[in-house]
Amino acid sequence: MKFLTGFYQQFTSALADFRRDKVRTALTSLGIMIGVLSVVMLIALGLGLKNYIQQQFENLGANLVMVLPGSGFSGGGPAGLAGGTEFDEKDIRSVEKVDNLKYVVPVYFRSITISSANAEKTGYVMGANEQIFQLMNVKTVAGELWTKADLGKRAKVAVLGFTKAEELYGKAEDALGKTIRIESIRLRVVGIAKKTGDREQDNAAFIPYTTTFGSMNPKKTFWAIYLGIPEEKYVAGVKTDVEKTLTKRYDKDKFSVTEQSEILSTVNQIFGIINLVLIAIGSISLIVGGIGIMNIMYATVTERTREVGIRRAMGATKRDILWQFLTESTLLSLFGGVVGLLLAVVIVTVVRNWFPVAINLFAVILALGVSSGIGIFFGVFPAKKAADLSPMEAIRYE
Repeated sequence: MKFLTGFYQQFTSALADFRRDKVRTALTSLGIMIGVLSVVMLIALGLGLKNYIQQQFENLGANLVMVLPGSGFSGGGPAGLAGGTEFDEKDIRSVEKVDNLKYVVPVYFRSITISSANAEKTGYVMGANEQIFQLMNVKTVAGELWTKADLGKRAKVAVLGFTKAEELYGKAEDALGKTIRIESIRLRVVGIAKKTGDREQDNAAFIPYTTTFGSMNPKKTFWAIYLGIPEEKYVAGVKTDVEKTLTKRYDKDKFSVTEQSEILSTVNQIFGIINLVLIAIGSISLIVGGIGIMNIMYATVTERTREVGIRRAMGATKRDILWQFLTESTLLSLFGGVVGLLLAVVIVTVVRNWFPVAINLFAVILALGVSSGIGIFFGVFPAKKAADLSPMEAIRYE
């Protein structure tokens, strides 16, 4: 009970001191507020990017297997895709013989310039067969999807991503029936895909892979093979059978057969490291804010030297003085942390309408815990200086 009474007195005393100089109180807490806001927002953005990627994989369905060059994503991200094989139609025919496959989709993919009569924009070309629309759940807002017949006759047709259609024609639906140019190939837009939120899909032109053969894809190769499997229980068996099929032609280290869960696991590991780096970067702001609190508290001790002397002369112990100034620095820091956290919540609430940012319990605990810890750590030194003042010298201080 005595402890609670003492804490209450220290708390009310600190609030009274803050009210005497509201501007300095606000400016002192500003550094911590910015630091906490930075850390929480960086964590929220990291989680948002992770959630975004997971959503894109979920859109492809749970039973997706990718045949990738090199060691795939498990070999250290994009670097693992280098140095592998390039697949061709012979590989597609071989893989199609594997049991329990619903879709076999060869994918030719690259960044490229897409032009209309009046505009030229950078986008992506995705050469595939007609099964890609079912596998990736592509729907149209206007027009229709091209078919297997278009694949067989190398038709110069395209289904244009919604964003790219808007960029080229102002209104996405206006692109329907128009002619676009990709390198030297002129293509008629037969459909406009619904907006998905996936940057690559929304900025891509889906065309028959046979249409890429020639100047665009002279080697007639594919970047990857996507496999759609009807039920999860077949995934392990399909992976094994596809690996056996392709090892008849390629060394095992020249390709990888990866299921969606493995890619997501790798993505989660990568984002775990990224989050640590982001937290470390944001922590620099917290340290700067802590130093600001320490400087202000040192100045406060100097200004209130006579007050400390009077309190000591009236019976206050070194411990009382220490707790007085330590309470003030902790409350200043905690106030900044709470304000920074509330601002982050407001920003996240607004931004999540367009991007799946999120604040988790870890971010909240980190924000409040670190802000309190900084107040204590950086408040100890000025508080100890105040507690060590001699009562008589402090009273005589001018």
